[in-house]
Amino acid sequence: MIKTIVFDLDDTLLWDEKSVQDAFAATCKVAQEKYDLDPVELEKCVRANAREIYASYPTYEFTQMIGINPFEGLWGEFPDEGGMFPELRKIVPEYRKEAWTRGLKDLGIDDVAFGAELGETFPKARKTTAKLYDDTLQLLECLQGKYELVLLTNGSPALQNIKLDLTPELVPYFEQIIISGAFGKGKPDVAIFEHVLELIEKDKQEVIMVGDNLNTDILGAVQTGITSVWINRKDAKPEKVKPHYEINELMDLLPLLEKINN
Repeated sequence: MIKTIVFDLDDTLLWDEKSVQDAFAATCKVAQEKYDLDPVELEKCVRANAREIYASYPTYEFTQMIGINPFEGLWGEFPDEGGMFPELRKIVPEYRKEAWTRGLKDLGIDDVAFGAELGETFPKARKTTAKLYDDTLQLLECLQGKYELVLLTNGSPALQNIKLDLTPELVPYFEQIIISGAFGKGKPDVAIFEHVLELIEKDKQEVIMVGDNLNTDILGAVQTGITSVWINRKDAKPEKVKPHYEINELMDLLPLLEKINN
């Protein structure tokens, strides 16, 4: 019998991908107004440069372990304690400037000052909105009181809490909120899943993990022996990691729970 449902946050309940896209669109529009460039091409160039620069830093392995991606580095301040957060905090201002400056340069525009300006425009745009999926609150309302609800998210505590502050209606549904950066390891590490089981005092047979990412949410659950439910909104095909169950939208979880519990 399932008693606890553990949810991932980004791109499971919270449409983080859309918020990042909107922030890029707003920032690239500023560049377009100044230089009449193609904003779509600028975004592609900045994203590519951001990935490359991010992977070159000594903090990269740490960010991979905690689950902080290059685009979160483009807007996070990382005031968090422990690990390599202090080092990351020092790096990010230059990282932002460099990613945007190189993106401009790829389009033939050599303007370091404007690159720095865009590097500070993007975080402001990103911090204005966070969007829940249309069925997020509907599902949580149906589950509340019937199951213990837990949120397990990878990332910097400060950054993930900004997202939760922007969506205050989400927080009251959860009895526990666990952020990888506060624990010291992120999904798919079995240690953080076992930490959740200890916190909620449940056997793994009484828990399911719902998430969008096969390589973090689903892999970690499978390796821990927790039933995994993959939310596959893009009709992708699983390759190496095989979820126990697959749904296409959040509300599909309700009939699936009935099936599992019966």
